[in-house]
Amino acid sequence: MSDAITKSGGCQCGRIRYTADTSEADAYHCHCKMCQKATGGFAATFVFLPVAAVQWEHEPDWYASSPIAKRPFCSNCGSPLGFRFEDHDKMDLTFGSFDDPSDFRPVIHAGAESMHEAWLDTSHLPRQRSDETASIANRWKAAGMEVPE
Repeated sequence: MSDAITKSGGCQCGRIRYTADTSEADAYHCHCKMCQKATGGFAATFVFLPVAAVQWEHEPDWYASSPIAKRPFCSNCGSPLGFRFEDHDKMDLTFGSFDDPSDFRPVIHAGAESMHEAWLDTSHLPRQRSDETASIANRWKAAGMEVPE
C-alpha cells in the first residue's frame, strides 16, 4: 500500500474546502463537449481518485449534469470542483481547485472526439505574466492589493 499524500483545495471564494489522499490519483484531460461546457475550457483537467479519499470541510453543491453523473461546485462563486458518475466509487476533482497541483501529470486524453488539436501544444506562444500586464496590475493596485498568483 502506498503512503498517503494529502493535498488540499477548494473553490475560489473559499466556502468549499477539501482535503484528499492523492496517493492513488491519476490526472487527465477530458475533451468531451459536456466537460467543455461545464468548465468553459477547451478541456476539463481532472484528478481521478477514490470517493473515500476526499473529505469535504463544507459539502459542495451538486448538480445532475446528465442522467448518469453529477458535478460538485460552489453556488457562491461558481467554481466547478469535479465530476462523479452516480454508480462509481471513484470521482474527479478539478485540477485547478487544488491549492498546489504542480506535481500531477496527465496520463490520458479522454473524450478525444471533441478535442481541439490547436490548443494542445501552445509552447510556441509568447508568455505574459499577470503582474506585468498593466491593465491587470493597475486594477489590482487601484483596489489596494497586489496581483494574486
